[in-house]
Amino acid sequence: MQLRFVGCGDAFGSGGRSNTCFHLAGISTNLLIDCGASSQPALKRLGIACNDVSLILITHFHGDHFAGLPFLLLDAQFSKRTQPLVIAGPAGIATRLTQVMEALFEHSSSTPRTFELAVIELAPECTTRFGDIGVTPFAVVHGGSGGPFLGYRIAAEGRVIAYTADTEWTDSLIPLGRDADLFIAEAYTFDRPVKNHLSLAALAAHLDAIRPKRLVLTHLGPDMLSRLETLPHAAAHDGMTIDL
Repeated sequence: MQLRFVGCGDAFGSGGRSNTCFHLAGISTNLLIDCGASSQPALKRLGIACNDVSLILITHFHGDHFAGLPFLLLDAQFSKRTQPLVIAGPAGIATRLTQVMEALFEHSSSTPRTFELAVIELAPECTTRFGDIGVTPFAVVHGGSGGPFLGYRIAAEGRVIAYTADTEWTDSLIPLGRDADLFIAEAYTFDRPVKNHLSLAALAAHLDAIRPKRLVLTHLGPDMLSRLETLPHAAAHDGMTIDL
C-alpha cells in the first residue's frame, strides 16, 4: 500500500500547503482521509483518479478537513461516476454534508446522482468494516462548531495507519496510535501550548507509550515550518508518498 499526503497544511495554508487530505491505496484499498477545501485540485494535480476512491473518512467538520466534499461530489456527478461511494464520519455528518453542499452549490444535495452514495456515522471505539478495511474512531479534543471530533485507526492489507486529526493532547491518542505501522500526528507548534491543537513537545512526552513504527508530523503551523531542517521526526509535505 501507499499513503500520499495530498494536502498536509493547516487551515491558513501556511507554507503554501493544501488543506488536509490523505490518499491510501493498495490492492483492495482506495480511500481518502479528510477532504479539505483545496483537495479537489490537489488530487487532480497529483493524478489521483477521484472516481476510483470508494471510501472517504472525515475527522470533523471544519472547512480545512471537510469542505472539499461538495466539489468532489459535483465533479463525480458531471464525470458520470458509476462506482458506489461511502462517506463516513462523526455523528451528524449527513446533515452537515447537506448544509455545506447547499451553501456552495444550491440544490446539489437533492440532485439525482449517477452513483450510489452512502453517508455513515461512526461511533468512538466501535470498529466498522468497509470490505476488508477496519476503521476504529477515537474521540479527540478539538474545538468550535466542527465536532464531534474523531481520530482514526485504520487496519488494511495487514497494516495499521493511525491519524490523530486536529486535537490537543488526550490519552485516547495512546490506543489510537499504539504500535501503528504509520502514525500521522498533528504537530501544530513546537513547544508552545495552543488550545485545541497538539504541540510536538506534548506528543513527544507520550511517544514511549504509543510506540509507533513510523511517525510523520502534519498540520504544521508557521513555528514548525521554520524548524523543518532541525525537527527530530519526519514532517509531511504535499505530494509525499509513504510505502507501507
